[in-house]
Amino acid sequence: MEVIIHMHTKNHSTSSARPGSKFSHPSRHSAGGPRKSFGGNFRGGRPSHGRRFTSNKRSKDERIDYSRFINKVKVVEESVVFKPEHKFTDFLIGETLKSAITKRGYVLPTPIQDKCIPHILQGSDVVGIANTGTGKTGAFLIPLIDKIIKNPRERVLVIVPTRELAGQIDQELKHLTPGMRIFSVCCVGGLSISHQIKQLRLQHNFIIGTPGRLKDLIQRKFIRLNEFKTVVLDEADRMLDMGFIADMRAVMAGMPKERHTLFFSATMSSDIEKLINEFLKTPIKISVKTGDTAKNVEQDVVKIPRGKDKVEVLHELLNQKEFNKVLVFSRTKHGTEKLAKLLSGKGFRVESIHGNKTQSNRKRALTAFKEGKVQVLVATDVAARGLDIPDVSHVINFDIPATYDDYVHRIGRTGRGNKFGKALTFIS
Repeated sequence: MEVIIHMHTKNHSTSSARPGSKFSHPSRHSAGGPRKSFGGNFRGGRPSHGRRFTSNKRSKDERIDYSRFINKVKVVEESVVFKPEHKFTDFLIGETLKSAITKRGYVLPTPIQDKCIPHILQGSDVVGIANTGTGKTGAFLIPLIDKIIKNPRERVLVIVPTRELAGQIDQELKHLTPGMRIFSVCCVGGLSISHQIKQLRLQHNFIIGTPGRLKDLIQRKFIRLNEFKTVVLDEADRMLDMGFIADMRAVMAGMPKERHTLFFSATMSSDIEKLINEFLKTPIKISVKTGDTAKNVEQDVVKIPRGKDKVEVLHELLNQKEFNKVLVFSRTKHGTEKLAKLLSGKGFRVESIHGNKTQSNRKRALTAFKEGKVQVLVATDVAARGLDIPDVSHVINFDIPATYDDYVHRIGRTGRGNKFGKALTFIS
């Protein structure tokens, strides 16, 4: 069975007004293998229209279609406004959970929540396809919390691609379950496995983790998969991209055959279709995709003049008043750290996150950026997917992303919910 919602606008420049954040709220925003690189030509300040982005090895004459970096947003009155069928109070969930949701100020579900929650409450396997920043976390947490309230012996496994996303989901779970005696363990690499083992020995309903660490703990017999009858695969496309497919299959093979499986992805490809057929039984497919990139993110390119350094151009931009909370993407870990130090030397409040940083340092940097204590966060693509960072004014691609899919997820860090954002890509 498929439930498909097509949300579209009348033309390319029309902005879709969407509910804000993971849970609609007037003052809050919503939460494998070496990469191939590619280059391109840019002559006379105009895009060279070559092949589309590809993750396959490019030929010598392959060029980037830079027009895909450009989308001039115009706010018009004819925007499509989503009207949810439900309020959170309409869902068939316990009063305790309804009260917790209300106390957080959430009233209207986002499209993915509005359509997913009733089916998950009914116990159906669900595939949710939605753009980044549309509230997928709430779409599965709310009904699963209700499941545990009704049966405290129920256990849920949530598998995600990155440490940051695991921590974010864990925090959202805690916010929604105050005083409910619902406990979770976050199992990710980069943190002490002995501490996680100690937590696993205590009472818990949720395990939220990354594939590699979960597989390790399963092999050590600290996680017994036969005890979990519900599993969530979140950001499945990202796990596929990062080469976690073998670990995912290993974990899913150990799950009970009779289980409740929820699968969320921002994209749908033939490989994703194969995973859905492999892991889920007659799932309900819910799609609220509004196109590759958010219509309320204005996108443009910045041509670096001959003889001028990219850092100089970035410096000039960051000195402008409207660049108040800026996420800058660099291609490599070394380049990210070097750029952060250069900007710090120029007087900017800046932090960085990349794979060479410890988890505690990454968390500290991310928190400082979220709270507005620093103006600039320089990051590799580790920050591009799934993270809920409120009020990012600009995303700057200091280095061109490896694939168009990476580009989509990078710029999805701004223009979240019903806010507008800007994305700039540096072209040499």
